[in-house]
This record gives sequence, C-alpha cells and structure tokens, in this order.
Amino acid sequence: HKDICAVSIATRPDCISEKTLDLLERLNLIKPIWVELGLQTSNERTAEYINRCYPNSVYEKTVNNLKKRKIVVITHMIIGLPGESKEDMLNTAKYIAALGSDGIKFHLLHVLKGSGLEEEYYRDKFKVLTKQEYIDILTDIIEYLPEDMVIHRLTGDGDKKTLIAPLWSADKKDVLNSINKAIRLKDIQQ
Repeated sequence: HKDICAVSIATRPDCISEKTLDLLERLNLIKPIWVELGLQTSNERTAEYINRCYPNSVYEKTVNNLKKRKIVVITHMIIGLPGESKEDMLNTAKYIAALGSDGIKFHLLHVLKGSGLEEEYYRDKFKVLTKQEYIDILTDIIEYLPEDMVIHRLTGDGDKKTLIAPLWSADKKDVLNSINKAIRLKDIQQ
C-alpha cells in the first residue's frame, strides 16, 4: 500500500526462524522492514536474572542474519537493571554498537504492580535509578554510539496505573526536557 512507508516488527531474537528471515527478506523488497529486538542487556548474569530466556549468541546470530538480508535492526536496552553497574550498561551499549545495530531504543527499568520485580523491590533487593542517575548514564552511553546509529527512544514510561517506581518517570515531559537540557549542558555528541 502506498501510504505505508515501512513496517516495524518488535520481537525476541529467539523467535526468528530461517523461514521468517526468508519472508522478511522478500517483504523488504516491497517496503522497508525494521526488526526491533529485545536484548535489554549484554550481561548474561543479568539476562538470566530477568528471565530473558536466550543467550547473547542467539542475539548475535539473529542480528547477523538480518543484516545479511539488508534488514534494519533496532535493539532495545534497559538502563537500571538490578545488579548492573554503570560499566555493565556502557558495555551493553558498546556491544549493541559493535554488532552493527542500526538503531537503539532506551528503556528505564520500571517496577510495576504484579511484576516479578515488585516483591524484590519492596524487600530492598535492588534500588531504582534516580532521574539524575538515569540521565548521567544515558548521556554517557550516547557518546559511545556510532554517529550513524539512530536513537529511536530516550526513555520508556510505565503504565501510570501500575507504576510503583521510579515515580519520577511518570512525568515524561519533564524527563525528556531534563535529558535534552543535560545533552545541551554537557555538549553531548554522538
């Protein structure tokens, strides 16, 4: 259809079979196909903790297979996962960039009612990031990204009805304004 400029598909790397890759390759000849992959972290220990259910090798293989077929790859990354240091988060961004992802979507870890993290959060098993910590980590990550990698999202926001923490994230306009201000003040260059 002429009104459609591209098709974006969000999925997990372990859900893309050879048959699916062939189909995406054919469709990519008609309209640009973008495939969003939920990596979240390159830290295998954290991936196991959050129940990601696949090793990094599966992500690597899927990215390589999509890139061979000239399909745009966008990778999702969560900043602030339990137990991760700033270095872990920078390493995830470097890993995503090194594998040639065309784009990246950043998410802030949210604790939502009814999620597996809710009980652990209330038992003080981990802390969520402050707004300033998030912005500091995000702006440092941006400087490591190749200049041709498109940043599709600077932060995600959780459902306000079920959001437990961090509550500051509920004001997305303030968060985005704060991020933009920090980028200007720090003179961040991708």
